[in-house]
Amino acid sequence: MSTGGSQGRVRGKIIKSLAGFYEVHTGPEIYRCRARGVFRALHAKPLVGDDVEIEITDVVSMPKEGNVTALLPRKNDLIRPNVANVDQALLLFAITRPQPSFQTLDRLLITIRQKDLPAVICFSKKDLATQKQQEELRRTYENCGCTVLFISALEAGENGPEQGSGEDPLGGLRAVLRGKTTVLTGPSGAGKSTLINLLCPQANMETGGLSEKIGRGRNTTRHVELLAADENTYVVDTPGFTSLELRDIEAEDVREYYPEFAPFSGSCRFAGCNHMAEPGCAVKEAVRNGSISRIRYQNYTQIFTLLRDRKPVYH
Repeated sequence: MSTGGSQGRVRGKIIKSLAGFYEVHTGPEIYRCRARGVFRALHAKPLVGDDVEIEITDVVSMPKEGNVTALLPRKNDLIRPNVANVDQALLLFAITRPQPSFQTLDRLLITIRQKDLPAVICFSKKDLATQKQQEELRRTYENCGCTVLFISALEAGENGPEQGSGEDPLGGLRAVLRGKTTVLTGPSGAGKSTLINLLCPQANMETGGLSEKIGRGRNTTRHVELLAADENTYVVDTPGFTSLELRDIEAEDVREYYPEFAPFSGSCRFAGCNHMAEPGCAVKEAVRNGSISRIRYQNYTQIFTLLRDRKPVYH
């Protein structure tokens, strides 16, 4: 039932987008809103995380209703996941089952850095990995400027740590998230839904097992949603993905997204060295002596080659 007519205008944040409707949190209330047609004319689409102005149209129905009438300025936005106004990205990858794709992880890191977002890499299922495996991953990705964490949903428990049980197994992760809006992403099967349930029990996310045939997770998330993990702490849940297309980047720019190359690149024989087939490359020497991760360098060469050889797109 609608009360009819405008009931006033307020500001809020979009916390969910689904089937053409937007849930807008205004503090004490949540309104179910549609976007006004003017946005289509302007080719502007509201995103989860957007700060908006809404016109309240119904305060009787549950949920209450309104229209999104204005988008407030964004500090950033991402294409995949499609979300705005985030403070950092949490990249969740399983250590095993399924085996992590470091190529996908590096592509995602490039995309995150294109948006000038800090990246936190969280490896799940640490109970299935040796300490040596964990230390190798920590060294590899801390050297490229990322915060690296390891968690185990098994140790944390589906309902979180019991009261009085001692240290919170997710305490380090909660500290990194506190007071920020964090976009959580990663491939299916890494445990995103399980982690969301641990951080935000009210979310009650469906969790999915691994497909026995392909060893990958079934994607259980079908929309982008902003969830409250604590006061002023939000996690943006996003659909899983299996590939990531790099946009707006040339092959010669890729080296800039590998910060661990910087201490050595100045010693290369040739200025502008791409660290590929050039002789006298100090970066390749650093890979050989273990100063730069071989995993990271191999990913770099694959991405460089892919971008160098791709066909140009004509508009």
